Amino acid sequence: MDAVLLARIQFALTIGFHYIFPPLSIGLAWMLFIYQVRFLKTGNPIFQQLSRFWTRMFAITFALGVATGITMEFQFGTNWAAYSRFVGDIFGAPLAAEGVFAFFLESSFLAVLLYGEKRVSRRMYCISSFLVAAGATLSAFWIVVANSWQQTPAGYHLMNGRAELTSFWEAVFNPSTLPRYCHVITGALTVGIFFVLGVSALMLLKRKHVEFAERSLKSALIPAFVTIMLVGVVGHWHAVQVAETQPAKLAAFEGLWETQTEAPLLLFGVPNAAEERTDFAIPVPGLLSYVVAWDTGHEVQGLKDFPVEDRPPLLLTFFSFHFMVYLGGWFILIATLGLILWWRGKVTENKLFLLAATVTIPLPFIANELGWMAAEIGRQPWVVYNLMRTKDAVSGSVPAGQILASIIMFSLIYSLLFGVWIYLLGRQFNKGPQPLEEETC
Repeated sequence: MDAVLLARIQFALTIGFHYIFPPLSIGLAWMLFIYQVRFLKTGNPIFQQLSRFWTRMFAITFALGVATGITMEFQFGTNWAAYSRFVGDIFGAPLAAEGVFAFFLESSFLAVLLYGEKRVSRRMYCISSFLVAAGATLSAFWIVVANSWQQTPAGYHLMNGRAELTSFWEAVFNPSTLPRYCHVITGALTVGIFFVLGVSALMLLKRKHVEFAERSLKSALIPAFVTIMLVGVVGHWHAVQVAETQPAKLAAFEGLWETQTEAPLLLFGVPNAAEERTDFAIPVPGLLSYVVAWDTGHEVQGLKDFPVEDRPPLLLTFFSFHFMVYLGGWFILIATLGLILWWRGKVTENKLFLLAATVTIPLPFIANELGWMAAEIGRQPWVVYNLMRTKDAVSGSVPAGQILASIIMFSLIYSLLFGVWIYLLGRQFNKGPQPLEEETC
């Protein structure tokens, strides 16, 4: 058994499972803020009812996110000790900032949302919903800072075999931080908003809490459309950054072997690493060059420009990226169709749309996971891009057998936690919203 491979699988399992929850928390938090603003402005109790119902869904998800995030911290010191020694001077600062400035802000004002509705003014309650959303969004910033430094390191020098910080601000705002952060946040908003849309559609299909579900579904339509359009804009910005700073990753995304002008963008293909070609390719000539530089004559580097040992794993990188893009197209279709049906006054009656929105519930989660897969696998074989290889980052003292045992244990625990999460969400779904006249406890 290969300890490096097992350590990578373990960390992928841990972070992949954890990342189910933060995007949903961020997206739901901003929907809660929207409901509270509308309630504060209009006094319409339906917005209070929406806020109460989705706050319960948010709280369940937040608790699971906290529980699953803790184990990742320990893995840096156990399985990735060499990496921790190399980047500890830099990596520790944003992780500490996330806990001090973001997590406590979010968790403190979540307590107000859960227990303070009758104890604070409407204005203060609305402000608390904003601070919960801001805390969740700020938390993501510091995590993305730490990860982006691995992608495009800056503000450091090498001293005594370690990367030591020379400029905090250069490290924080390294070349990939802002495009990656904006991409993460718009992706998270997509998860939360389409979750509201899909769950509301499911209520209508089951004819449960119909009046509430109709208002909840309609409340998500414009945010869904605006957000998925922003995902496209930010995704383009991110692609330009990858082209400039990680050209091997971009070439792997597109299965591009030869350096060329008028580089094609592939709608589909199957990279063939053994023969250095992409089979079954369906290209759009010149579009990749145009996307990254607004110029079809722009030269894009191909994989053959890089040594074989420095190329990312092609199949996983290529397909995770492309399926993420395909799902983005589906979200655009659903959001656009929803707005058209709303304009025609038929959105809550069209069973085909309601079924499509319901089926879409898990897809933004999958798209977010695929995006991270593309980013992280596309960085390989480097744990810190062009500075430290992944094979040199693992702990030498943890044998493969122990890592395998922990993978099995984590898989069982995560399966249980996932089942608990689905059960709790389902119970809230069946219970439904509080009646408009009912006061909170």
